[in-house]
Amino acid sequence: MSAYTQPSCENPEGGAPADIARLADIELSEALIRRFDNAGPRYTSYPTADRFSPEFDEAAYRAHLAERAQADAKPPLSVYLHLPFCESLCYFCACNKIITRDHSRSAEYLGYLLREIAMVAPEMGGARRVSQLHLGGGTPTFFSIEELARLTDTLRHHFDFDANVEQGVEIDPRTVTADTLSRLGALGFNRTSFGVQDFDPAVQQAVNRIQPLAMVERALAASRDAGFESINVDLIYGLPRQTVASFDRTLDEVVRLAPDRIALYNYAHLPSRFKAQRLIDANELPLAEDRLRIFMRATHRLLDAGYVYIGLDHFAKPGDELSRALRAGSLHRNFQGYTTKAECDLVGFGVSAIGKIGRSYCQSTRSVKTYYERLDEGKLPVERGLTLSSDDMLRRDVVMTLMCSVPLDFRAIEARHGIDFGRYFAAELQALAPLAEAGLVQSSDDGIRILPKGRLFVRAVAMTFDKYLGLPSTASYSKLI
Repeated sequence: MSAYTQPSCENPEGGAPADIARLADIELSEALIRRFDNAGPRYTSYPTADRFSPEFDEAAYRAHLAERAQADAKPPLSVYLHLPFCESLCYFCACNKIITRDHSRSAEYLGYLLREIAMVAPEMGGARRVSQLHLGGGTPTFFSIEELARLTDTLRHHFDFDANVEQGVEIDPRTVTADTLSRLGALGFNRTSFGVQDFDPAVQQAVNRIQPLAMVERALAASRDAGFESINVDLIYGLPRQTVASFDRTLDEVVRLAPDRIALYNYAHLPSRFKAQRLIDANELPLAEDRLRIFMRATHRLLDAGYVYIGLDHFAKPGDELSRALRAGSLHRNFQGYTTKAECDLVGFGVSAIGKIGRSYCQSTRSVKTYYERLDEGKLPVERGLTLSSDDMLRRDVVMTLMCSVPLDFRAIEARHGIDFGRYFAAELQALAPLAEAGLVQSSDDGIRILPKGRLFVRAVAMTFDKYLGLPSTASYSKLI
């Protein structure tokens, strides 16, 4: 396989440069992938979560909440709730979850979750406007619809929801019914994400996630019937027993089902870090050559089917909000991935949830036992976090702009942060030379532009500006592709 040409896809709304709206007619060689396919962060934040410190405690979090509450202008809120329970274990999963069939456990957890919300909301300076709400897990629909209604009612009591709020929920097709989806729609949820991973029965068996195609098809149809505005499907390449041919068959069905968005994740096999992955037979994982072919073929298929490449592993239909935001240069990125909303404060509730308030990051304890104990003591369940320095804020601005494939304007950065870009980042600009020579970026006296080919390697570009990468870390980063 010497080279791969990515076909152009239609842009019915027009008016945007091809290198911003889509990948188009570029040649991507295997040699180029091997040259730049290093391990690196996904940059859902900068600095990344492995740089958080236990020295950031409840007092620090409360101080940042108070500082934001006193500010004259408060940005809108994005609210994330982590609901950790699952009925069965998926061997590939790296999420913080609790495997149980005892649904009574959700009632206890919900009680503590509502208590945390009631403790944090007053600290935020009155009724803050919520533009995004996302339920993740775990399996959010492990909770009964009555429990989810109580949860959303509590949030609406403490926060002021936008009329056009995005309300998303992650769905396991194995544990949801048409009635549940309809009732979620009645609660205001308008976006859903289905974990599909792979339709091949042998692959599903190898990762302990059996969900026949017909089951997923019914769930997607029920979502549409319930009025969900955007439906996402998660796929994973690199799973055991996958082949180019088998994943091609999965793509046949995904394209036919036509979700609004598709996330094509690269499986990172880290059994030393995630116990569930020790149940996967490493001998059944596809070879590096096959893994690369699966990725390239999948990208080809999705672009050819008309999907727009948003960034990293995300694709969307041309009319989807993410595609429109990409064309408009208004794409953003946070812990939930790419988003259409302007810069928000992010408040996280529940075990292991991460938040971003002003110039701080905060993460709750990963242990449910500790989570309950801290709240019983009247304390917020903060485990670690970070107060960003001026350099962190500057680099976050640069990294997140690049991650969204928005041209980086040196003058705008200089105006916001009071620096001379060329002097401040002299070493970083020099380090970009190999990427520029390979046709991934274009650097001038005015700024940096991610070229079409470079959008697949945008993490490598962002890594150039990450001052922490040379320092010790406990993180195990995934390959860029």
